[in-house]
Amino acid sequence: MKKYLLYMVQVHLNFRRAELESLADLYNLSIDFSQYNADSPFFIVELENDKQAKDWIKRSILTRGIYEYWGQGSTLDELHKDIQLQSNFEQDLQLKFKHSTFKFEFECYKGNSKANRVKQIETFRYLGFEGKIDMKHPQEVFTVIEEYTPISENVGGKTPTRIFFGRQIQMSNRSAMEKYDLKKRPYKGTTSFEAELSLVSANIAQVKPGTIMYDPFAGTGSFLVAGGHFGSLVIGSDIDGRMIRGKGAQVNISANFKKYGESSQFLDVLTMDFTNNALRNNLVIDTILCDPPYGIRESIKVLGAKDPERFLGKEDVEIDGEKAYLRRDYIPTKKPYALDSLLDDLLQYSSKRLPIGGRLAFWMPTANDANIETIVPMHENLELKYNCVQEFNKWSRRLLVYINRGSTFNGPSNHGMKRSKDNFRDRYFNNFN
Repeated sequence: MKKYLLYMVQVHLNFRRAELESLADLYNLSIDFSQYNADSPFFIVELENDKQAKDWIKRSILTRGIYEYWGQGSTLDELHKDIQLQSNFEQDLQLKFKHSTFKFEFECYKGNSKANRVKQIETFRYLGFEGKIDMKHPQEVFTVIEEYTPISENVGGKTPTRIFFGRQIQMSNRSAMEKYDLKKRPYKGTTSFEAELSLVSANIAQVKPGTIMYDPFAGTGSFLVAGGHFGSLVIGSDIDGRMIRGKGAQVNISANFKKYGESSQFLDVLTMDFTNNALRNNLVIDTILCDPPYGIRESIKVLGAKDPERFLGKEDVEIDGEKAYLRRDYIPTKKPYALDSLLDDLLQYSSKRLPIGGRLAFWMPTANDANIETIVPMHENLELKYNCVQEFNKWSRRLLVYINRGSTFNGPSNHGMKRSKDNFRDRYFNNFN
């Protein structure tokens, strides 16, 4: 086993370990998280080889990169001593890369160094590298990572408290955030989900290449885009046909995939009420990833009449000799629907359509201002794997991730239970008073 240094970002800490665990599970890697610390951007792990390290981190969003661990110290002198004391220093570290082209890079965490970098590089002369320095296309990149204790919240430290040294193995997929930035997206709306957490959600949901991912509340397609990025064949639906149609042939969900050069990943989107789902029963759905309507911008609705008796006989209405409900311009009647009921339907559908081991991931809003326990929806065939919280001021949203364990699982269930005493939409617009 070899030691590796994982350098992580200090954002969305409630999601970081879930992403790392999910990616490790995706590639069948055994990672010991006993030394993981959410307050630190550094995590030393043991893996069998560089390939495992690359597989684990190549699609991660909440990390920066992973490095073959060579040593650490509170000063450069201590770092050099630690490197030379490594049991595999000569054979695996020093001699293995003796003739490789290389370059040095420096990373600073919560600080700014004014040290002469050239002089610092010269202190590594004992490594005995004889290969040429290549700043553009080196065979190896050796990285010095300095950790500082900030002077204050807005002022970084000036003297490093810890220095790591390692060989770069794999940088993360964090650059994808810029590619999928909403500001640069042709088609987006007020409900479009930000790129960073869309991609993180897809990782935790274990969206995989060549599989089918379904978003039953697609909106403008943020999660479809994230799924397509990771190689999945994506399909979506939404009860609001305006979202599906977009703003014309050039500005719609399909246009987003064309911009990213990923049209082959986009199957289709349908105008459809999820609770009256029209997808054929034998269509294999490997992952369900979505952001159900909270009822903030408009109340949650499904097909049907609030007062059915008022519509008795209306199915016989004809326009120009054609049944009204069969016309392309027909707008079906909708009725209000509770978020609790919608989530129950989502869990039930997932338990029937996902394969054993398949994941359902969705976002759920909760209020923070009242001392009331959040009751998470549960289904007897689904194991709740993650409950990741993103805090705002008076409310938060949770990414809930379930694994389908099948009919023999017999887990806890609260189907049909009213999990919230208050209407979230009403409380949201009343500033949670």
